[in-house]
Amino acid sequence: MDQSRISATPPVLGKPLKRAFFARSVHEVAPDLIGATLLVDGVGGVIVEVEAYHHTDPAAHSFRGPTPRNLVMFGPPGFAYVYRSYGIHWCVNFVCEKEGSASAVLIRALEPTHGIAAMRRRRGQQDARALCSGPGKLTEALGITGKHNGLPLDAPPIALHARATKPDIVAGVRIGITKAVELPWRYGLKGSKFLSKAF
Repeated sequence: MDQSRISATPPVLGKPLKRAFFARSVHEVAPDLIGATLLVDGVGGVIVEVEAYHHTDPAAHSFRGPTPRNLVMFGPPGFAYVYRSYGIHWCVNFVCEKEGSASAVLIRALEPTHGIAAMRRRRGQQDARALCSGPGKLTEALGITGKHNGLPLDAPPIALHARATKPDIVAGVRIGITKAVELPWRYGLKGSKFLSKAF
């Protein structure tokens, strides 16, 4: 099977998600994002994997309080929190819950559906499965950098669209962390070939 081939017709987008969507428990928002579509300047795809981070969680950036880096997490819900991981990759998170809660959802993987030529150019990668199968890969594919930190999730250049139907969702432990490793706060689209790692 040629994995570099992908559907030529992007799926029909659901209604736009507004900031109010994120003003709920991070544990409700995270699974509800599976199947939603994330676009940045028209480039993106269907969210197939996320992780939830709550302020009471030792693995959350906000656990020890506000810093210049994580300040967006302490603001109102519905904004992007973008940070550098290990000084190499950008990662994008969606701030959830009421202002001051400092909880967020890390977007881990997408199924590419829009602007695939741009993604391949940015990633230097033809295999569709490898374009967005990880938090650093998807930010590179979508052109997300530190300049997107603090931007609203319901205004250009970012657009989020609700899923059309409720998908089959699986849950498991989070990846690449050393604290609170037992918490089953990673959610994914069951059977997706675009995950960063199988469940």
